[in-house]
Amino acid sequence: MNHESKYAPKYKNNNRIIEAKKNTKQTTSHVGGDVSDKLRAYRDLHAHALFSSLGRLVASRLNAVLTIIVLSISISLACGFYLLVENVQQLTSDLETSNQISLFLRDDVSLASATKLANGIKLDPSVQAVKVITKEQALKEFEQFSGFGEAIRALEKNPLPIVLQVIPKNSLEEGQNIETLVENFKQAGEVDFAQLDLEWVKKLQLMIDVAQCSVVLLGILLSLAVLFITGNTIRLELYNRKDEILIAKLVGATNSFVQRPFLYSGFWIGFFSGISAWFIVTIMMLVLKQPVEKLSVLYNSSFHLSFMGFFETVALIAVSSGLGIAGSWVVVQLQLQQLKIR
Repeated sequence: MNHESKYAPKYKNNNRIIEAKKNTKQTTSHVGGDVSDKLRAYRDLHAHALFSSLGRLVASRLNAVLTIIVLSISISLACGFYLLVENVQQLTSDLETSNQISLFLRDDVSLASATKLANGIKLDPSVQAVKVITKEQALKEFEQFSGFGEAIRALEKNPLPIVLQVIPKNSLEEGQNIETLVENFKQAGEVDFAQLDLEWVKKLQLMIDVAQCSVVLLGILLSLAVLFITGNTIRLELYNRKDEILIAKLVGATNSFVQRPFLYSGFWIGFFSGISAWFIVTIMMLVLKQPVEKLSVLYNSSFHLSFMGFFETVALIAVSSGLGIAGSWVVVQLQLQQLKIR
């Protein structure tokens, strides 16, 4: 009896600890079950709203198709202009790799003097290579590429001078050094005119910068158009379902529950518009590909049209879907306030 009375409190405490642990496990499992149930219910609600909105979009085929066509044309305009600038930028980048200086010698300079001048220029540490183009070579190239061969051959004397093509070691980014080199060449007595062939490329680059700003502005305007068109479509759908929304609010539906299917409708509209715009732009580029490549061959160039890459395509679809959701959200919020069902 003494032993039992001695250890009885310890056994009771152990039993209490065991019961407390069981209760804790049950409570934890109960809380975990509630969280998983809520997450499962949340997932089911979104899945239902996602596919039910797609079903409603398919049910109203004519309105949906017209809206998607208008949006896809708007988006394809922005994408097409973007690709145009990108391809011209690619062409300019190829031209910038040849930072060539052309030295036009005086008409009375002989070929021997021109060769001597070229050898002296080669000794300059900032010069990579020098090429001498004789009067005959210049005349032949001019006849070949200008299209005035008959008129040139009618002349009694070759009017073209000897030209030295100088390739400096400095890159285009070191423009000040190249300009200094050009000024030094102008000081030579045999040189009549010195031209940096990339001057017009710089002007073209400035025009491309203006075009890139135009792409941004055009993208903003067309994004606003997508927002307004999507918002108007959702507004009409919300008005047609006004009674359904009022009944849902009367039975306790939250604003999140009410606006969820409309947001997914905007998502589907933007998603399909982005895909349609990608197909439109790709077809346009395929149509232009062969003529552009033929023109490139005529100018002895290896230029190829650039299409939309994988990341650009994903960005296009993501942005168009996001614009659809944003336009839907703004309209739904305004309509809910006007209906006074908040």
